[in-house]
Amino acid sequence: MAVKMRLSRKGRAKAPFYHIVIADARSPRDGKFIEKIGTYNPMTKPATIEIDRNAAYDWLTKGAQPTDTVKAILRFKGVYYKKHLMRGVKKGAMTVEQADTLWQQWIDAKEGKISSRRAQTAADLEAFRKLVSGEAKKVKAPVADETAHEAAEAFKVTEDVVEAPAVEEVAPAVEEVAPVAEEVVEAAPAVEEVAPGVEETVATEEAAPAVEEEVVVAAEEAAPEVATEEASEETKTEEEA
Repeated sequence: MAVKMRLSRKGRAKAPFYHIVIADARSPRDGKFIEKIGTYNPMTKPATIEIDRNAAYDWLTKGAQPTDTVKAILRFKGVYYKKHLMRGVKKGAMTVEQADTLWQQWIDAKEGKISSRRAQTAADLEAFRKLVSGEAKKVKAPVADETAHEAAEAFKVTEDVVEAPAVEEVAPAVEEVAPVAEEVVEAAPAVEEVAPGVEETVATEEAAPAVEEEVVVAAEEAAPEVATEEASEETKTEEEA
């Protein structure tokens, strides 16, 4: 049975994500597999690769044949470098401890380069955002619930302290207004007592025109009698003469 080291595609359309698997060469690409040894995400920059180096080396020594893409991945992660060092150990050029030390140094240097590339990518992305929007967006630090609660309590205490003098200043004014209100209430009956007199005065004023009219009528009725008396006196005087 031929065993191959290949990629099994996962992820959605236009966003591929791969599993690095050990599978029978006769199985479909996304079908059954013997073992999964890592993942590969080509959508990041640089590509994100997670792989079990020792498991990959063991399968190489057992005769598993990697595809071209998987072979490039194994070279990138140092699996083939370990195979080269182990060949030197078999020939007696170095010990296993020396080979492991060299291999670990190579891995540390490689991971350092990858980290620097990721940092450079992040810096480029930030510069691009600043170029497009004018300035880079800053992420707000989350505020802990306890801090918010303490701030609210401090604000509440300050507010109470500020409002307290205002209440004390208003109290004397209220005390001064209270006697005035009592005097007004006491004065109310006096107004009620005055009211009947005012009503009588108004009634008298209303009755005055009627009295004047009666006086005028009486005067007019009395006028003919006075005229008659004067005429009779004049007649007597003429007769005597």
